[in-house]
Amino acid sequence: MSTRIPAVTRVYKNHHLDSTRWDVYAPRAGDIIVTTSYKSGTTWAQQILSWLLRGDTAAVLEMRDVSPWVDACFMGVEKEDLRERVAALPDRRFLKSHLPLDGLPYYPEVHYIILGRDPRDVFMSLHNHYRNYTDLIYEVMNDRERLVGEPISGCPEDPRVLWRDWIGRGFFEWESEGYPFWANMGHAQSYWEYRNLPNFLFLHYSDMLADLEGAVRQIVEFAAIDASEERIRKAVEETTFARVKERADALPEDQDSSRIAFRGGAGSFFYKGVNGRWRDVLTNEDLALYQAAKARVLSPECAAWLERGGPLPD
Repeated sequence: MSTRIPAVTRVYKNHHLDSTRWDVYAPRAGDIIVTTSYKSGTTWAQQILSWLLRGDTAAVLEMRDVSPWVDACFMGVEKEDLRERVAALPDRRFLKSHLPLDGLPYYPEVHYIILGRDPRDVFMSLHNHYRNYTDLIYEVMNDRERLVGEPISGCPEDPRVLWRDWIGRGFFEWESEGYPFWANMGHAQSYWEYRNLPNFLFLHYSDMLADLEGAVRQIVEFAAIDASEERIRKAVEETTFARVKERADALPEDQDSSRIAFRGGAGSFFYKGVNGRWRDVLTNEDLALYQAAKARVLSPECAAWLERGGPLPD
């Protein structure tokens, strides 16, 4: 493990990301940043925090207002507007990032919750997410007046076609997996090297599925959240995948603003919430590509944790 303090050494700009948007962030003691590559439980953790810190959860589709995704560059919020929105949020603030640690500012007074998931499960969830993008969201993300780098193209219907690019090619020149988004395994490894830091909490998607109450209590203890037993119980009840999916499916179409970005709206965003679907899709040849990427990008300890979860090694 590293004994150094993390530092920003790279800039991430593409159809989704602009890491320089964090320039407008002024940290407050007690802030919480939820950071994942993608499809690893980000919204789940945000909803848990909303219950613990606010006593309820914002509508799924309005989470962007109470817990902004700071590095998102395609959501129509300019940097100066973002500065004002983040500054106006009440304490305690919880924010979202999808940046690797070499692109995300580190502050010792801020709590970082890092979520991990088996890369093969991440991929299956990503394929569903990506293939439901609407024509309008492609137009927004590929707007030439804003876009840096190559545009994002439509998602292949065959997941194995996407897999070959995603597992073997990077979007940024320093990456070797994650295309056409950004590194997934590289994201996890960037935080793993600093896992000894006291303001880093690692949570695994599988562990959250198996023991949601345990995960909620970990968050409470880690971030020193003053939450009653009743509030903890409610957070657990209301953030199971089944409960979140029920609320999303019941949302009237005229109130579902996610339909701008996703075919099927919130119901397609919260799709299965399970692991292991890759076993019926990926072939031995596909899995050999995974093993090669894992060897390139991940330390053996980080790879084992991503695949199995459980306590972090000493």
